[in-house]
Amino acid sequence: MQQQIPYNMRTFHLYLEDLLLKKCLPTRFTLLIALCGAAHAADLTPVNGLSLPMTPPAIDAASWVLMDATTGQILTSGQPDERRNPASLTKLMTGYVVDRAIDQKRITRDDMVTVGKDAWAAGNPLFKGSSLMFLKPGEKVSVRDLSRGVIIDSGNDACVALADYVAGSQNNFVTMMNHYVEKLALSNTHFETVHGLDAPGQFTTARDLAILSRAIISGEPDFYQMYSEKSLTWNGITQQNRNGLLWDKELHVDGLKTGHTESAGFNIIASSLDGQRRLIAVVMGGKSPKGREEQAHKLLVWGQRHFDTVQLFHAGKEIGHENVWYGNPHRIALGSDKDLFFTLPRDEVQHVKAKYVIERKDLEAPIKLHEQVGVIQLMQGDKQLASYPLVALQSVAEAGLITRITDYIKLKF
Repeated sequence: MQQQIPYNMRTFHLYLEDLLLKKCLPTRFTLLIALCGAAHAADLTPVNGLSLPMTPPAIDAASWVLMDATTGQILTSGQPDERRNPASLTKLMTGYVVDRAIDQKRITRDDMVTVGKDAWAAGNPLFKGSSLMFLKPGEKVSVRDLSRGVIIDSGNDACVALADYVAGSQNNFVTMMNHYVEKLALSNTHFETVHGLDAPGQFTTARDLAILSRAIISGEPDFYQMYSEKSLTWNGITQQNRNGLLWDKELHVDGLKTGHTESAGFNIIASSLDGQRRLIAVVMGGKSPKGREEQAHKLLVWGQRHFDTVQLFHAGKEIGHENVWYGNPHRIALGSDKDLFFTLPRDEVQHVKAKYVIERKDLEAPIKLHEQVGVIQLMQGDKQLASYPLVALQSVAEAGLITRITDYIKLKF
């Protein structure tokens, strides 16, 4: 499997049997946000200089992104870092903050929230003509139902009720939102409101929203399920989810959200599941409700038809071994301590190879378990697509005195 080439480099083919994501990925797989948000999905984006044998679809919108949710790779984009008004896509971060508060056990989904006057449409002129859950002042509503009102109805009143309950005020809640902006490394995002109505200084990008969506999907599957609900009835009023792609039987869309203001245009984030492979499409500044759905649909269909996500390496599985001086044992198994995935054009999967490079002239004991000793490079011809840490899959202790002396003589003479 390995070619005999210089001591500090090994090249090996990636055999792709059983590597396609839809065949091998566990039902509840999560690449922790340590890789996604903080790692920006950045070491892997965007299909890193990979030549695309197919033309991406033409998208009629101000900016857009298509992301593979497992790897975080951007498969195609247009103006992905253009700062734009998020409108109700802001509510993704509102829901994310609420969910973090639940995870931290500061609140529970069953807590009952008393609706204040500032969350009452008739008492807040800012809400005139905007999307609402139609809460009544003084009524008690569970955190779970308010969250559904935020996600399904896009209720600005529900956003305010949750913000007051979680943080004591809308201003405090916005501070929490921007805290998570930093934590997820959303470098072109800043929030000024809990609901997304136009406000000076509030902006985000298609790329940042894709990263946030990925964090929502991978972080809390139970919470994410709310994004697939098609309607909500509250106080005798039934409202349909504005994400029309939820009814698309071809794509299996199960989230996320739409948004619109006059300055923002028509925005949508849609996530589709094909087998166990998930894509996230973000479209900002669309021309109409139908138009934004059509553009997201084109992106998702293109991504499903032309790409595959493969598992390159299994955590803890040996991909090579090397000699170790002054140690016991004398050979060490090398590989990755994480499951590693990569998204490729379907026609290019068989052309990808990998090599590993030892970063030291000689490997010498002691070596700790999972200590990095080199890098794994994913290659297409002479083009590097990505790199990952090469680590020791076992520890190697120093050998006894006689072995160390023998190794010293072999190395030096």
